[in-house]
Amino acid sequence: MTVKFIASKEVPALIKDGAVIAVEGFIGTGVAEEIHEEMGKSFIENGHPKNLTLLYAAGIGDGGERGLNHYANHGQLKRVIGGHWGLAPKLQPLVAANEIEAYNFPQGVMSQIFREIAAGKNFLFSKVGLGTFVDPDVDGGKLNEKTVEELVDKVSFENEEYLVYHLPKPQVAILKGTYADENGNISFEEEHLTLEATAMAMAVKNSGGIVIVQVKNKVKSGSLDPKSVKIPGLVVDYVVEVADQSKHMQTFGTQFNSEFLNAGILKAENTGVIKLDQRKVIARRSAQLLPENAKIVNFGIGMPEAISFVLKEENVNDNYTTTIEPGSFGGIPQGGLDFGATIAPEAIIDQNAMFDFYDGGGIDVAFLGLAECDEKGNINVSKFGPKIAGTGGFVNITQNTPVVVFCGTFTAGGLKTSVENGALHITSEGKNIKFVKNVEQITFSAETARKNKQTVYYVTERALFKLVDDGIQLLEIAPGVDLQRDILDEMAFKPIIEKEKLTVMETAIFKEGKIGLK
Repeated sequence: MTVKFIASKEVPALIKDGAVIAVEGFIGTGVAEEIHEEMGKSFIENGHPKNLTLLYAAGIGDGGERGLNHYANHGQLKRVIGGHWGLAPKLQPLVAANEIEAYNFPQGVMSQIFREIAAGKNFLFSKVGLGTFVDPDVDGGKLNEKTVEELVDKVSFENEEYLVYHLPKPQVAILKGTYADENGNISFEEEHLTLEATAMAMAVKNSGGIVIVQVKNKVKSGSLDPKSVKIPGLVVDYVVEVADQSKHMQTFGTQFNSEFLNAGILKAENTGVIKLDQRKVIARRSAQLLPENAKIVNFGIGMPEAISFVLKEENVNDNYTTTIEPGSFGGIPQGGLDFGATIAPEAIIDQNAMFDFYDGGGIDVAFLGLAECDEKGNINVSKFGPKIAGTGGFVNITQNTPVVVFCGTFTAGGLKTSVENGALHITSEGKNIKFVKNVEQITFSAETARKNKQTVYYVTERALFKLVDDGIQLLEIAPGVDLQRDILDEMAFKPIIEKEKLTVMETAIFKEGKIGLK
């Protein structure tokens, strides 16, 4: 089939009402923004295409208007099956009002499922999600009452439990590349991530659907480096040469930065000493939990990012290689709307391959956020009332890494502290308790972690806990903190305490200067 070059405004007419659309992207990376904007405009003006189903792996959006937020119009969507929701807040009221069917599956599962569909399979067997809200014994990944179809089964094979994920065949793929030659071959020279573009295109093509790719420019046939071509022209039906370069950014935070592509960049970034506050205290105590032989680490967004600052300050950061779930190894990971990009990456692989690495236990230790923890040791980072953050790669990473460290403040909502003279002083307590009786949604299953014999810690500015057989055990408290007033009275349950094993954190953590991390 000969590829056709069209304008973005022609895309909506190609998509039938009720179509199942596979959408590529990681925040703003790999996102065909000009096409998505036209999809939103078309529905508002003409009411078509409508009743769509969206399939995607990572969060796609800027937390405001872009990405999947263009689809948040009444009647435009029938169903959404995605790995992350927080970046498309306009979709969340539709879920709360039961206007659409909504599922949240682990990001790695969603990434890998496209590869399985491309190979002619109708499902994915995986242990990822066992014991969490994705497990059919819990919620089956369903996010509201309107969502009733079971898309996850649990089976036993050779005395081990697995989840079986079922997904519909995608009929349309909306992707992004750098250049397209006259035969529709799509290169990725300026894309710092490849994500699952190859698998997604092949999944749709092998399902009898159409593949639409937004590119920067059209070039002559034979002018592209074959190794840079991630989507062969034989699986491409339509190419959109973007009209507005601001709708074809490298990330939603950066139009283009060659440092995201060049391994030879030498840049002293994040080398400054961060101030001594509760965030640094948490980062320091977390860093001390690095296993002796650990080499490959993963840092989540938010509080865990401070750990990399501490490692640099202690001159031990070269002992570790960081990985980011969309596919990069090494370099300096970026934050905000550039998250997923890395300055001077050492290697970049497809996202589904990275999650293969994660699921197989490739990470030695992972540091992730602590939003809500219950007496069993379960963690919730994915849903809080009508606010749906989504799991992202959290389930894959926390379930398959031998050592997991959850880190965050002890309370939320106005917590203020000071760190002086080797002690922690709480000047204003947070309004919201984070250590609750039962989490709202199980994003991390303590029961599964025990079965997997994982080592799990919970680090806050005033207390260190560890997952044990009967719950979580309090191991350390910060100097200057009162056990009853500042810890037990601010929890909805009583942790396990063995007085002879309860100690005080090192005072060096609460003082200026290095802590002697090795």
